[in-house]
Order: sequence, then C-alpha cells, then structure tokens
Amino acid sequence: MLHHTALGSAGSRVVFLHGLFGQGKNWTGIAKRLAERHRVLLVDLPHHGRSPWPERFDYLETAEAVTDLIDEVAGQEQVAVVGHSLGGKTAMVLTLLHPERVSRLCVADISPVALQGSREFPGYFAALQGLDLAAVDKRDDADRMLAGAVPNTTVRSFLLQNLRRDAAAPHGWSWQVNLEVLAHDLDVISDWPAERLADRPPYDGPVLWLAGGRSDYVRPEHEPAMDRWFPRNRKVTIKNAGHWLHSEQPDIFVEAVSRFLGD
Repeated sequence: MLHHTALGSAGSRVVFLHGLFGQGKNWTGIAKRLAERHRVLLVDLPHHGRSPWPERFDYLETAEAVTDLIDEVAGQEQVAVVGHSLGGKTAMVLTLLHPERVSRLCVADISPVALQGSREFPGYFAALQGLDLAAVDKRDDADRMLAGAVPNTTVRSFLLQNLRRDAAAPHGWSWQVNLEVLAHDLDVISDWPAERLADRPPYDGPVLWLAGGRSDYVRPEHEPAMDRWFPRNRKVTIKNAGHWLHSEQPDIFVEAVSRFLGD
C-alpha cells in the first residue's frame, strides 16, 4: 500500500500526485486550502517518500498502485486527480486505464509525449548520488556540498527534503527517494507509454492543463497528443512560473484548481 495522508472531512475527493524527487507532503499547503471544501489525499508514489521501492519504474504499474489505494480509501466513489510532472503522467495513465474512477483530471506542467533531451534531471541524480554522506554532520553540510552542482537554492532545498537522519544507515543518513532505480529508468520516466495504451479510448471527462509560462514541458506541438487522449481539455498558462508552478505561484494554482473542482 502506498503511503498517504488524508485532509478534509467533507466534499468531493481529490487525489494529488507529486513529481520526480517529490513526496505527498509537497502538496500540504495547497491541500490545506482545498480541504475546506474537499477530502484530499496526498500520495507518496512508488520509489518516493515512505512508499515501497519496486524493482523498476513503470507508469502502468504506478498507476495501478495508485488505483489500488483509491479503491481502499474511496471504494467505488469517483475522485478528481491532480498530478504534476511524473505524477501528471501517472494521473493521465490512471485516467485512461480506469476512466470510470476519475471525475475530472488536472495535469500540471507535463504532456502525454516522450520528452526530448536530457534536461536537468540527470545532473540532479548525479549530484545526489555523488554526495558523500560520511562527510555530512548536519543538513547544512549537504546543502553546501550540493551548491556547486545545484546552484538554485529552491531546487536544492527541494531535492534535500529527501535526505533524512537514519540511525540504521552506515553514515547516519539515508535517501527517501530510490536514486538507483529512478536514475536507471530515467528514459522510461521521460517517455510516454503510447503503445501500451493504444487500445484505450480517449478520456471524455473534463481536463485542466496548467502550464508554467517559463517552462517548456507543455508546448504547442504537444497539443495534438493532448487532444488525442483528452479531447475535453482546457489549457491555462500561469505567468512567471517554471516547471514547479504550484510552488512558484501557489495562489494562482489554488484558484485555478478550486474553480476546476467546483463544490
């Protein structure tokens, strides 16, 4: 069973799926605001946070693991799904596999296409895997050691949330993200499993696409794929936001998602 946190006691159900290197708790600030009118579920995806670490990463298997959790928590009640980046692709796959379980879908800054180029993530993996945990006495040491490879303080802080004290670990620290498997399967994460979904019909429910104005993960050339799989989609671009748009512009993100979810 995937690790999860529930907030809210009334209203429709909303499931949040984080991106690569994330955890369910990344959504806490946004979820607390939505929990006034919704029952919110924050999920640690496989290989992340406190959830299990399978032998490989696979979008269909990840989507089925989230579906099993939804079945356990919500029974046959429909849920809205909000997913960012890796979590956005997982949400899309889940929706195509089990459209009867999803009332509406919100995708944050990712497209149903194979991403071209290595982007920044291989460097992040190399930096974290190369961090000498034996030389880390306190978290500030790790932050200082990563500064050269990851100069952006916001990104560095985000990555280091995965580092935790662990008395059972050789150097007293361990990672809460499966660096070995995720780095090995980064091509799978960057891909889109179109062939394995070829027999699935398009999802005919409402879809909100939120794109960062300074990000290139949702581009005009991706729109045919978006329309092919999710014909009832509406795209909204959030200005002055990059890939982590929900962290950079949380107020606008909450407003857009709240309007989309309704009461």
